Amino acid sequence: MMVDRISKEDGVLPDYAFLSDSGHLVINRYGLFNQDDPKGRSITHPATFIIDRRGIVRYRFVEVNYRVRPTHDDLLAELEALEED
Repeated sequence: MMVDRISKEDGVLPDYAFLSDSGHLVINRYGLFNQDDPKGRSITHPATFIIDRRGIVRYRFVEVNYRVRPTHDDLLAELEALEED
């Protein structure tokens, strides 16, 4: 489990929730299922979402290449912009 791995590495439990989506309900709703996986696996496109307290998606980053991710600075800038609203 991811929580166990993080707490083992960092020595503390994360103070945020993790999503377990074994039925692919969220994956399907957000259109993240990767139907073109060359190995035929049931995997998702890498994605990062920032969702506000009202449940509104304020930032969405989805990429086919798992090596391409938003930087921490990019995400912090998005979060800071939300605080200004």
